[in-house]
Amino acid sequence: MKLRNKINLYTAVLFAALLILMNISVYITFSKLILDSELNTATKEVEKTTNDIGKSLGTIPEAELLRSYVPINGMIQFVTADNLAISTVTSPSEQNLIGRNATFNQGEVSKSIVYQKRTYTFESMPIILLDGSVANLQVTKSIKTATDNLKILRLVLLLLTLLALIPVVVSSRVLSNLITSPVISMTKTMKEIRHSGLFKRLILEGKSKDELYQMGETFNHMIDLLETNYEKQKQFVANASHEFKTPLTIIESYASLLKRRGLSEPELFTESIEAIHSEAIRMKEMTEQLLMLAKHHEQWNIQKTPVNLGDFLNQTVKSFQNAYCREIEFQLENYPPITVVTDEKKLKQLLFILLDNARKYSDEAITVISGLEHEVAFIRVADKGIGIPRDEIPKVFDRFYRIDKARNRKKGGSGLGLSLAKEIADAIGVKIQLESEEKVGTTAILFLTKS
Repeated sequence: MKLRNKINLYTAVLFAALLILMNISVYITFSKLILDSELNTATKEVEKTTNDIGKSLGTIPEAELLRSYVPINGMIQFVTADNLAISTVTSPSEQNLIGRNATFNQGEVSKSIVYQKRTYTFESMPIILLDGSVANLQVTKSIKTATDNLKILRLVLLLLTLLALIPVVVSSRVLSNLITSPVISMTKTMKEIRHSGLFKRLILEGKSKDELYQMGETFNHMIDLLETNYEKQKQFVANASHEFKTPLTIIESYASLLKRRGLSEPELFTESIEAIHSEAIRMKEMTEQLLMLAKHHEQWNIQKTPVNLGDFLNQTVKSFQNAYCREIEFQLENYPPITVVTDEKKLKQLLFILLDNARKYSDEAITVISGLEHEVAFIRVADKGIGIPRDEIPKVFDRFYRIDKARNRKKGGSGLGLSLAKEIADAIGVKIQLESEEKVGTTAILFLTKS
């Protein structure tokens, strides 16, 4: 059974059950109220009748006396202690009550009885007869009017229940359509994606922001992630195929030379081994960078913590100096210490990329400056290298972009460093800015969130 039909069925059954239960409760309540009212009225009437008859006994014959108090739709009689009915008087419409067995009761009795499928109130009051014996004055009165009203009420409630089921069924259908509409739309979109291979999103409507709207938003976000990852993977394959072609060709060429003349020419052997080793290292670095770029930011496990910027830069600069034996001038402005909220590992990776670029394209000392500018923490990495043409600066963050491809290949660059730096900066919420002038040098500036 479809979800829409299940919701429609369960909702209709639940509403119907509640409606029936409510109407039954109403009927039982009104039935009890009406019967209690009839009994209370009958009790008061019999009490008054007993007092009046008690005062009139002996002055008026018992049969005549009872005839004057008989209900218009009932029976009145005396019942002695030996269960004998005397002086019984019955209204013309209730002659059938004569056949009912008489029973003497101790004390007052007030109840409803059913005789020959008809409902009556039965009242029994003690009374002292002329001979001094104790008897019951029993009055049986039909409450046909009340029972007829209850039948009408029962019929009305039944008709109302049946009529109310119509809007219940209709409303449950509308409700099921409303609830399942986003699910159906999502299923339809998924089928279209499966058949067409294109990424599509749900059109979200409404301002309620309920769970169904959130489900649609989550679905669209999931599609965004899938499309982003798909594009990254596709770009990864294309980029890898393009970039690995040159080093693989070089490796293949030198391997062929080694195969043909490597054993007879030691110089060629050494040159080939150096070239193959160099290209292998470059391919390894490029593969790691491509894999990093292929991941979505949410897969990087970003963990931001407060970081003392001065201590962090001091450790990072020393590590880089020891690794590459390069002179780095470190300056810390705006003392006292600056604390920023960032992912320390990713920031270190970002700084290493900038320092490595400065190392590759400059032979002089690298300058690292940190401080505050308009209450914003910054890190400047400056070199005195070849610089970048002004019109080329916006393009340097594109993947595999090189200003001078031949020269960059000699330097070992893949054109991925600044692209990866931009990705890392975006992921940890750091703004990166590049300033450069040809034959003067390049300065990379990082702006960080101060805690």
